[in-house]
Amino acid sequence: MPKGYWIGRVDVSDDAAYQKYIAANAAPFATFGARFLVRGGAFDAREGTSRTRNVVIEFPSLEAAQTCYDSDEYQAAKAFREPAAICDLIIIGGYDG
Repeated sequence: MPKGYWIGRVDVSDDAAYQKYIAANAAPFATFGARFLVRGGAFDAREGTSRTRNVVIEFPSLEAAQTCYDSDEYQAAKAFREPAAICDLIIIGGYDG
Protein backbone atom coordinates (compact mmCIF):
# COMPACT_ATOMS: atom_id res chain seq x y z
CA MET A 1 0.00 0.00 0.00
CA PRO A 2 1.48 3.39 -0.95
CA LYS A 3 2.22 5.87 1.78
CA GLY A 4 0.38 9.17 2.12
CA TYR A 5 1.91 12.62 2.36
CA TRP A 6 1.05 16.11 3.42
CA ILE A 7 2.87 18.75 1.40
CA GLY A 8 2.56 22.16 2.98
CA ARG A 9 3.81 25.65 2.19
CA VAL A 10 3.45 28.20 4.97
CA ASP A 11 3.96 31.92 5.64
CA VAL A 12 3.91 32.56 9.40
CA SER A 13 2.77 35.98 10.59
CA ASP A 14 2.70 35.31 14.37
CA ASP A 15 5.49 33.00 15.48
CA ALA A 16 4.35 32.78 19.12
CA ALA A 17 0.87 31.64 18.11
CA TYR A 18 2.32 29.27 15.51
CA GLN A 19 4.37 27.58 18.24
CA LYS A 20 1.07 26.64 19.93
CA TYR A 21 0.05 24.91 16.69
CA ILE A 22 3.32 22.99 16.60
CA ALA A 23 2.85 21.83 20.19
CA ALA A 24 -0.77 20.84 19.57
CA ASN A 25 -0.16 18.90 16.35
CA ALA A 26 2.35 16.52 17.96
CA ALA A 27 -0.33 14.27 19.48
CA PRO A 28 -2.38 13.67 16.32
CA PHE A 29 0.79 13.21 14.28
CA ALA A 30 1.96 10.52 16.71
CA THR A 31 -1.47 8.86 16.70
CA PHE A 32 -1.51 8.57 12.90
CA GLY A 33 2.15 7.61 12.40
CA ALA A 34 3.34 10.87 10.85
CA ARG A 35 7.03 11.37 10.14
CA PHE A 36 8.57 14.63 8.97
CA LEU A 37 10.66 14.28 5.82
CA VAL A 38 11.04 18.03 5.28
CA ARG A 39 10.52 20.61 8.00
CA GLY A 40 11.69 24.07 7.01
CA GLY A 41 15.25 24.46 5.87
CA ALA A 42 16.89 26.18 2.95
CA PHE A 43 15.20 25.91 -0.43
CA ASP A 44 15.60 27.16 -3.97
CA ALA A 45 12.35 28.20 -5.66
CA ARG A 46 13.13 27.63 -9.33
CA GLU A 47 9.61 28.02 -10.73
CA GLY A 48 6.24 29.32 -9.64
CA THR A 49 5.50 30.86 -6.29
CA SER A 50 6.77 29.90 -2.85
CA ARG A 51 6.17 30.51 0.82
CA THR A 52 8.78 30.93 3.54
CA ARG A 53 8.36 27.46 5.11
CA ASN A 54 7.91 24.09 3.48
CA VAL A 55 7.00 20.75 5.01
CA VAL A 56 6.56 17.18 3.79
CA ILE A 57 5.04 14.75 6.27
CA GLU A 58 4.86 11.02 5.54
CA PHE A 59 2.04 8.79 6.82
CA PRO A 60 1.72 5.00 6.61
CA SER A 61 -1.07 5.37 4.02
CA LEU A 62 -3.18 7.94 2.20
CA GLU A 63 -6.09 7.00 4.45
CA ALA A 64 -4.00 7.72 7.57
CA ALA A 65 -3.00 11.11 6.14
CA GLN A 66 -6.61 12.02 5.41
CA THR A 67 -7.94 10.69 8.71
CA CYS A 68 -5.31 12.63 10.65
CA TYR A 69 -6.34 15.87 8.95
CA ASP A 70 -10.02 15.20 9.62
CA SER A 71 -9.49 14.18 13.26
CA ASP A 72 -10.83 16.32 16.07
CA GLU A 73 -7.31 16.49 17.54
CA TYR A 74 -5.76 17.92 14.39
CA GLN A 75 -8.65 20.30 13.77
CA ALA A 76 -8.12 21.69 17.29
CA ALA A 77 -4.41 22.17 16.53
CA LYS A 78 -5.23 23.79 13.18
CA ALA A 79 -7.34 26.39 15.02
CA PHE A 80 -4.05 27.73 16.47
CA ARG A 81 -2.46 27.93 13.01
CA GLU A 82 -5.24 29.67 11.13
CA PRO A 83 -4.86 33.15 12.65
CA ALA A 84 -1.05 32.84 12.75
CA ALA A 85 -0.20 31.71 9.21
CA ILE A 86 -1.25 31.29 5.61
CA CYS A 87 -0.97 27.67 4.54
CA ASP A 88 -1.28 25.77 1.29
CA LEU A 89 -1.68 22.05 2.01
CA ILE A 90 -2.29 19.05 -0.18
CA ILE A 91 -2.70 15.43 0.86
CA ILE A 92 -1.36 13.04 -1.75
CA GLY A 93 -0.78 9.33 -2.16
CA GLY A 94 2.74 8.08 -2.76
CA TYR A 95 3.89 6.33 -5.90
CA ASP A 96 4.11 2.56 -5.59
CA GLY A 97 5.45 2.00 -9.03
